[in-house]
Amino acid sequence: MKHLKKTLLCLLMSVAFFATSYSQTSYTGAVGLGIDLWDSATFVGPSGKYFFSDNHVGQADLGFEDGGTILTALYSYHSQFAGAPGLRWYAGIGPSIVLIDDSDNVFALRPHAGLDFKIDGVPLVINFDWRPALVISDAGDGEAGAFGFGIQYAFN
Repeated sequence: MKHLKKTLLCLLMSVAFFATSYSQTSYTGAVGLGIDLWDSATFVGPSGKYFFSDNHVGQADLGFEDGGTILTALYSYHSQFAGAPGLRWYAGIGPSIVLIDDSDNVFALRPHAGLDFKIDGVPLVINFDWRPALVISDAGDGEAGAFGFGIQYAFN
C-alpha cells in the first residue's frame, strides 16, 4: 500500500509540474472518481466538488471497500500558485463517517492539504491531498497516513 501511495504522489507531481504551461483554472465544479487511501484500506467511489466562489469549495466523496463504506464532506480554501496557471493548492477540513460491516461506525475529522490541477483544453481535473483521519468516536483508530486522489470531469 505504501508503494502505491508513493507512486500516485510521483505521478501527480509529474503531471502538475511538467504540464503547467498547458493549463487553465476556470471551472465551477467537477465530478468523477475519488480514491481515499488509508494504511489499512482503500476506498474507491464517486467524488464531486463545487466552487462556491473563486476560493471556497465544497467536496463530497463516497467510497467503497470490502466490508466498509466511507462518506466524506470537505470544505477547502483554494488558491493559485503565481506563474503556474491551472495549479492550485488547497487546505480545509470536514467530517467522515466510516460504516463498517458487523462493527461500530467510525466518525472522524479530516483536515486536508493538497494540489488541484486543471488541464487546458481538456475537461479534466487531477487532485491529490494528505487527509489524516482524527477519530472522534469510541470506535476506530486515527490514520495519519491517509491520502486522497481524484480524477474528475470539470464543468463550467
